[in-house]
Amino acid sequence: MTNQIKVLIGNDTADCGMTWAGALKNAGMYAVTRRCDGNSVLNSIKSESPDAAVLEAKMPFCDAIEVIRKLKAEKKYVPNVIIVSNSADPALEREAAALGAAFTVKPVDPQFLVSKINSMCGIPKTKPDAPDETELECAVTEIIRQVGIPAHIKGYHYLRTAIMLSVKDDEMINCITKLLYPTVAKQYQTTSSRVERAIRHAIEIAWDRGDIDVLTNIFSYTVHTSKGKPTNSEFIALIADHLRLKFKRRVAADSTLHA
Repeated sequence: MTNQIKVLIGNDTADCGMTWAGALKNAGMYAVTRRCDGNSVLNSIKSESPDAAVLEAKMPFCDAIEVIRKLKAEKKYVPNVIIVSNSADPALEREAAALGAAFTVKPVDPQFLVSKINSMCGIPKTKPDAPDETELECAVTEIIRQVGIPAHIKGYHYLRTAIMLSVKDDEMINCITKLLYPTVAKQYQTTSSRVERAIRHAIEIAWDRGDIDVLTNIFSYTVHTSKGKPTNSEFIALIADHLRLKFKRRVAADSTLHA
């Protein structure tokens, strides 16, 4: 396949590299694993020219940052790179961003890699079962109204936009501080920290004054009032997932009716 995305994974372990490769292959990509060795990975990139590379942050002989720097210094082809770290490291994340690489922390959801690599390689997402913008806005508005969030507070509008973005692109919720909050903030010409605080305040209102039956229906046993209010990401992710399931069921029912 001439348009097939080729991915090189600098990890050949069963729990990471092979699992990631399997998910990428299932998504229609061509994925190969290489041992976690900086020099080996560097030579493989030079000889195989993959579209994307998933590299361990720390590797023997040559770490991921150094691999990218050597490719650039030698004026060699540099693929789209995702650097995977065993722990959060803001300094390393900044270095990666400065070199044009993405950064994520283990454990890594294989589907996140699929989505991220597609995005980095310019492959648009296709969601045939997704609702149109007006339908989605109405559905989200109805849910946040039902859970008891008043429309006059800023968090109501920020939360509605955040949920809509997450329904349309599940990568948003995986990168809530780096992607979702900044996207909402840009739309409302404010800051990410203000978006985060306003959404947290809206959720507190819902949990303190909202309709328990509605909250239980959406959140079930995962987040119960006796366990305290959910985090922003839990609240947004669960409502977004609730809506995705609702629209998928509708599409399935429509397909059955017209079969």
